[in-house]
Amino acid sequence: MSRLNELIQELCPDGVEYKKVKDVYKRLRGTSITATKMKEINISSGEIRIFAGGKTVINAREKDIPKANITRVPAVLVQSRGIVDVIYYEKPFTFKNEMWAYTAKDKIEVKFLFYMFKNNIMKFREAASGTGSLPQISLSVTEEFLIPVPPIEVQHEIVRILDNFTELTTELTTELTTELIARKKQYEYYRDYLLSHKRYEVRLIPVGELFDFKNGINKGKESFGAGTPIVNFTNVFRKNKIYSSELQGRVQVTDEEIERYSAKKGDVFFTRTSETKEEIGITSVLMEDIDRCVFSGFILRARPKTELLLPEYCAYCFSSTEARKYIVRHSTYTTRALTNGTVLSKMILPVPPLHIQKKIVDVLDNFDAICKDLDIGLPAEIEARQKQYEYYRDMLLTFVETGDTILPDQTRDN
Repeated sequence: MSRLNELIQELCPDGVEYKKVKDVYKRLRGTSITATKMKEINISSGEIRIFAGGKTVINAREKDIPKANITRVPAVLVQSRGIVDVIYYEKPFTFKNEMWAYTAKDKIEVKFLFYMFKNNIMKFREAASGTGSLPQISLSVTEEFLIPVPPIEVQHEIVRILDNFTELTTELTTELTTELIARKKQYEYYRDYLLSHKRYEVRLIPVGELFDFKNGINKGKESFGAGTPIVNFTNVFRKNKIYSSELQGRVQVTDEEIERYSAKKGDVFFTRTSETKEEIGITSVLMEDIDRCVFSGFILRARPKTELLLPEYCAYCFSSTEARKYIVRHSTYTTRALTNGTVLSKMILPVPPLHIQKKIVDVLDNFDAICKDLDIGLPAEIEARQKQYEYYRDMLLTFVETGDTILPDQTRDN
């Protein structure tokens, strides 16, 4: 950034002037095109993009849009409603009139405004708070916003640096995300390979011969918050093994209910109902006895009635691709996805000898630990890189002011 420092020292060593956005940039107007008309003209190969708010973007042909509404210069688009955000776009486009855009006047870099807005996006969103399910900012939020206006050469250099930072950050995030996905696929491959009955002699046994199923307890809201430990949906959904230290839920129950809905070491729990089929039949095993513990009505308890399966093995065997396909395929869906003990009892489970189960568990425990480290490490690295980028962006866009202008808190906090 030595070039930038040289430019600042040469062109604005004593600071820069802050001006309102409306005094520096030209505001563009959108189109009043209706949602019905948008559906009629949405052409995937159209040369004009129409931004309609939020994530809605369609393509249209030039003949379908009034020429006066088409923006043909680089501009910064402000999404003012719902998802408050900013977009930089260089190709011909138009936008719904609930949004607005800015383009450059003389000796001003429009992408410099994009980075200024992006750096202050949280302040814009805070200005829209308290406006209901679709937060909306008013035009004055951006029109009156004060920004530093350094010489055009300084603006160009800042944009060049931030473009490079953006590209590098995007590349790194993509690489880390790809690595995380690849490692998870590798884990799933080896898990399915180890759980396959093709590798060793197994017995194929219906799940109903191995477990007794029971629905959990249902209580009113007033019963929760104190009392005995309870295994909840989230305990089962998040981890394949449950320990007493992870049970934060408490419920008030009778001795008779404890007897009927008891949870003990070795019990396998299935998520019974959820919004999607993909969240149905996720399993977890209680790995230790917990005094007076019960389980929720949103999960099923599968209590072993043989000694053919190790509890640790049960933590994995129902997560194989084949088992998941069966569970999803045979679940029902009306207002919510649902499975039950009758359906699960008919599933055929390959059961290897106990010593083979132990070897499989040892390998999968190691794989699981590696994947958990990746789940923590790689997203943390992505977040760290993003914060580093935001730090440098903020630093590059902060200038000492000149003159007697008193800046509000919106422009800088220090």
